[in-house]
Amino acid sequence: MVKPHHSHPLFSLSQHNRDAATREDPQLLAGAHNHPDARFLVLSRGRVLIVASDMEPPAIKFLSASQLPSEGEDFYLGRVAGARGVRTIPVFVRALDGEDSPGLIFASARDVMKHLSSEHSDLLVQALAVARWHEDYRFSPTTGRVTVTDHGGWMRYDPESGEEFFPRIDPAVIVLVRDSNDRILLGSNVLWEVERYSLLAGFVEAGESLEDAVLREVFEESGIRVVNPRYRASQPWPFPRSLMLGFEATIAPDQDPNDAVPDGKEIAELRWVSRDDVRAIPATIKLPGVSSIARRLIDDWLAEA
Repeated sequence: MVKPHHSHPLFSLSQHNRDAATREDPQLLAGAHNHPDARFLVLSRGRVLIVASDMEPPAIKFLSASQLPSEGEDFYLGRVAGARGVRTIPVFVRALDGEDSPGLIFASARDVMKHLSSEHSDLLVQALAVARWHEDYRFSPTTGRVTVTDHGGWMRYDPESGEEFFPRIDPAVIVLVRDSNDRILLGSNVLWEVERYSLLAGFVEAGESLEDAVLREVFEESGIRVVNPRYRASQPWPFPRSLMLGFEATIAPDQDPNDAVPDGKEIAELRWVSRDDVRAIPATIKLPGVSSIARRLIDDWLAEA
């Protein structure tokens, strides 16, 4: 048997320094923003500015301050290593407010991510998450008043009441379920194309532990009871602001795998698959994308034998 490699999901290990000290010091933040080497990742309505080429995969196009479109807000992402690692470079995201500027080419962030280096994909995930949060919190959920940005984009506050708001995430569990024959359970969402499958997943409810969420979500979506939920890894997923928490679980000893029934609301079809089934995938099943934690969990299971 091959020892599993338990690879880390994409985006799960940051490649840059988020530099919280600079966020919280107005002088340091201004210095970073005005630094001649500062670079800006540009977003527009969930799309990212790219270098387009017919010969190469898409890549993020970072702009200097003098190249930036005029309309938008800037949020601080942190620092990356400069040339030969000698110094660090401040990186910001410019979130455009209006229409795209002529001559700039934007592409879907989902489509671009799989082509990026670890460092650039980390920056893009962070930029998408914080920009989306700002869109949702322009007004105080308590008073309805306009909020103001502070801490380099990592806090908003109500100037009248002083109430502060910080970026939030929505935790979700995603579960690789095994049966006694070491098959795994895949489900097809009602909104997906035919023959696309992934692991079962769902959001954690208020007042619920992660382990309880695993048991509940699997049962709700498949009617299968599982035991021994084991945490494996996590992955930020900024569509819009999820944190995916990867687990494994085993079917309950007295549970028959054939009792699996899709709920019909979220899951249209369920399927137990062996490693041989998955390795024959091109003809039968469309798996999750390579950038997803679901794919990493499946790949680690495949590597066990």
